[in-house]
Amino acid sequence: MRYASITERLASLGSEKWAIHAEARRMKASGEPVIELTIGEPDIPTDASLLAEATRSMHSGRYRYSNGRGEPSVVAALVRKYRRRRPSVTEANVLCFPGTQTALFAVMLGLVEHGDAVLVGDPLYATYEGVIRATGAERILVPLKPENGFRMKAEDVEAAITPACRVLLLNTPHNPTGAVLSADELAEIGAICRKHDLWIVCDEVYEELVFDATFASPFDNPDLAERTIVVSSISKSHAAPGFRSGWAIGPAEFASRLLSVSETMLFGGQPFIADMTAHALDNPIGTSAAMRLSYKQRADRICAALSGASALVPLPPEAGMFIVVDVSATGMTGEEFAWALLREERVAVMPGSSFGSEAESYIRLSLTVPNDAIDEACRRITALAARSGLRKERRA
Repeated sequence: MRYASITERLASLGSEKWAIHAEARRMKASGEPVIELTIGEPDIPTDASLLAEATRSMHSGRYRYSNGRGEPSVVAALVRKYRRRRPSVTEANVLCFPGTQTALFAVMLGLVEHGDAVLVGDPLYATYEGVIRATGAERILVPLKPENGFRMKAEDVEAAITPACRVLLLNTPHNPTGAVLSADELAEIGAICRKHDLWIVCDEVYEELVFDATFASPFDNPDLAERTIVVSSISKSHAAPGFRSGWAIGPAEFASRLLSVSETMLFGGQPFIADMTAHALDNPIGTSAAMRLSYKQRADRICAALSGASALVPLPPEAGMFIVVDVSATGMTGEEFAWALLREERVAVMPGSSFGSEAESYIRLSLTVPNDAIDEACRRITALAARSGLRKERRA
């Protein structure tokens, strides 16, 4: 039987990148005491007021068909949210989707196709390559160099541009590294995008989880307004990943053109989840503040615990729910170290190579577990690094 070419383009871009996570889950299911530091799933519950609003809405009959743009309640709430950043935002700029991932897939489908190319930083969130290749477009990597704190530089963007480039996919705050681009850095990158007539698609799902830095967005820069599309959701900001509630905010013409794509894919979401999302956006809920404090403290805890191991170099994040650690001095790649850590110490982390070649010597740890689990994981990571150092000396 014949299959569409998309199945070939995405054949190795799905769960294969999460092989260590899958193996850790299998081991835990069989009774092994694995400490899981692989995925960014908030460890605090969704706020009770959001659950109450979803329940109230459902019981009031808000479970019928919706529409392609989004329920009026959440569209209005999104207008209020983004109008605080850009006063000209209206309903015409808003499209709702079930989560950031779906929003990003639809946006890319509306902007590029076979023969086009998308620029994206390396390292990158693991699903970005699949989202790009699903359209038939080519992925072109822009190196996010460790010596630059994994921040994208305008000169590196320009050096990577080809005649086929149509879009720059940004992620700030950044996953996996926690780097946050400043307004000045974004203006420099944006100037390159204007020069080469590129769209900017910015994944801002960690907007509410910035520690001591200042969040900035190309969406807020008037010079970039008509070429910037923001995708985000309540998954991280409100500890509600399972509700799948996200959006895209962009120029009115873009939203109008993409609406038919959205309607063909989904024709609306669940009204009761839309009402819950509107409540989340309109009311002061302390979830993100609690997570910011917790994740910053845990990142500091990991840095302190690993600082005594000469073969481990943690990079303090500026935002998000992850921290990356350079393990190159152990003599192993991040992939080798991560598998050894799981097999020998029963700690599951993500290898940096799951996110790109620039992070091959790194591992990524989630900050979404309790302090005692983090302390024990750090002890085991340090123990593996010490043994690796001895093995490295013997080989030398």
